[in-house]
Amino acid sequence: MNLQPILGNFALILFVAMVITGVIWCLDVFYLAKQRRRSADAALAEFDARHAKLTANGIKVDEAGKRAALEHAILRQPTWIEYSGSFFPVIALVFVLRSFLWEPFKIPSSSMVPTLLVGDFILVNKYTYGIRLPIINRKIIEVNDPQRGDVMVFKYPKDMSQDYIKRVIGVPGDKITYENKRLTVNGVPVAYTPLDDYLDDQHPVYHKQFVEKLPGKEGVTEHRILNTENRPTFDLGTVENFPQREACDYSYEKFTCIVPEGNYFMLGDNRDNSQDSRYWGFVPDKNIVGKAIVVWMNFGNPKRIGGIR
Repeated sequence: MNLQPILGNFALILFVAMVITGVIWCLDVFYLAKQRRRSADAALAEFDARHAKLTANGIKVDEAGKRAALEHAILRQPTWIEYSGSFFPVIALVFVLRSFLWEPFKIPSSSMVPTLLVGDFILVNKYTYGIRLPIINRKIIEVNDPQRGDVMVFKYPKDMSQDYIKRVIGVPGDKITYENKRLTVNGVPVAYTPLDDYLDDQHPVYHKQFVEKLPGKEGVTEHRILNTENRPTFDLGTVENFPQREACDYSYEKFTCIVPEGNYFMLGDNRDNSQDSRYWGFVPDKNIVGKAIVVWMNFGNPKRIGGIR
């Protein structure tokens, strides 16, 4: 699922805007404002000298308020500097929030149904998996590692300009087997509980629905998944020659992958309608964007607001 970013299309746009407005703000504070102050002081000194001379000559001049008006006119910022100074803190705040704390996205497709629906606006925690430098996405501070069951946003390995969202199924070292649409993790079959069939809002189709109980570091993570009865376990013909594919063993009935160090195995919750690690491979740690934590709005269904699991 290719996510639609909110608050600007690219971090680079915000960064460039922040740098330009910041440079103008600093230029004004440390240089241009001082120049205006010197010009004002000189003009006021000339004004005072003229006023003193007229007074000495017995000439009374009504100049009430003129001195203050002169000073204000000289010290006033040019429009381009005034606007840059006003925009800089706002742009800087948005850039910091978006780069290091939280970033909003919009869900455009159905690969994570029923967990996430088309039209959901989600908030992604950017720091829970480590503090990363914006633009280059390089981790500089370790915090937590992704765990099985997390809903994670990451850069699509085939195109780093695209943000994808899937569920973490395998962490480094895990042995993941997918057979007959059921997972086995490190030799232990994952438990499934059937639910009522799920009616797809986008298409008049019913899907088999289950609660998948995925074992994790802090216990079992329960979440809903969908299966489509007339679809195969996966399409072997569309599996790509992705990096470290030798860690996987494919057949027409199943596949098994051992997740390489520094990588993660991702699946969509709408299992038969998701392009994921089954087809294009593992997600390297360097591609991680953050953890999806909450649906903060869905204009077509306000009841969707709430946490993600």
